[in-house]
Amino acid sequence: MTTPGQGTVTVRDVAKAAGVSAGTISRALKNEPGMTEHTRQRVLSTARALGYDISNLRTKRIRRLSFLLHHQHNTASSSPFYSPVLHGAEEACRKRGIVLSFMAVGPADGLVEQIRRHAPDGIICAGFFEPETLRALQGLGKHMVLVDMKLRGYSSVNPDNMMGGYLATKHLIDLGRQRVGFISGSLSHYSIRERERGYRQALYDAGMLADPRLEAILPDGVDTEAGTMEAMQSLLSQPNPVDAVFCYNDSAALVAMRCCLAAGLKVPHDVSIVGFDDIANAMLGHRPLTTLSIDKAELGRLGVELLLDGPRDEAIEKIAPVRLVVRASTVCGPPLGRR
Repeated sequence: MTTPGQGTVTVRDVAKAAGVSAGTISRALKNEPGMTEHTRQRVLSTARALGYDISNLRTKRIRRLSFLLHHQHNTASSSPFYSPVLHGAEEACRKRGIVLSFMAVGPADGLVEQIRRHAPDGIICAGFFEPETLRALQGLGKHMVLVDMKLRGYSSVNPDNMMGGYLATKHLIDLGRQRVGFISGSLSHYSIRERERGYRQALYDAGMLADPRLEAILPDGVDTEAGTMEAMQSLLSQPNPVDAVFCYNDSAALVAMRCCLAAGLKVPHDVSIVGFDDIANAMLGHRPLTTLSIDKAELGRLGVELLLDGPRDEAIEKIAPVRLVVRASTVCGPPLGRR
């Protein structure tokens, strides 16, 4: 038998060669449920061998999405950020007639099988995920978008983290602060790396050297409160301690403020503090917190829109703007307003 030429292969040709029905071929190539992984891989292998053009199949309309949040973000310190992101995604799905399911997951949770049971047509991953976890999800063949994370080969939506770090640090420098520290979470997180990059760029542009003694990374294996307390104490214990600190998020900034007060220091007189994210609690500290405001619900909406309307054959990134909101943790007297 002569193998059909490139561009002439039909679903029926693939079905005959694979020994299955045309309907099975269609479900396998669209990565729909209802078959074993062995059968799916046999169909894919046969289609590739025959040169079948998968674009011949009409793209299935997206009706169900899964919103995935890593277990490490499903905490009291992270919820003020990711809950509004989820709500924004829910609103966008409701307007488009799409069912959205939420899952807090980890790499050891049988994630692929959970996703298959939910049978979504697309996946939104919010926050940090291990690259190997994302590769496993990508292997399911679902359209996928990352929110608050960036990795080569994946479409993503992120706040302008680098600009936010720059604005925060420049604000402190403009106030006359000479020893501006940075408290950081794990630099494996894209958003934190970008905020650090903005911090260093602002120092460079001001002609100030980045002193590694003024940068403190939260220790592994501890929660935000204990880790930030330890990091802030290390910055205050320097022979020439910090007079300002940019924290990688608001939860850490509020802990840093409490640490300063416990050490007998006044905020902002002795130490000015800036956070990031503008969570609701930013207004509830000893001093209302200067921070970078993000439209968190908009991140969720943009994630859904990119997944539904964005290109399937290329990875693109959407950047959401951030805005510096100046409050009493960095200025004395009446607030300077918004910049």
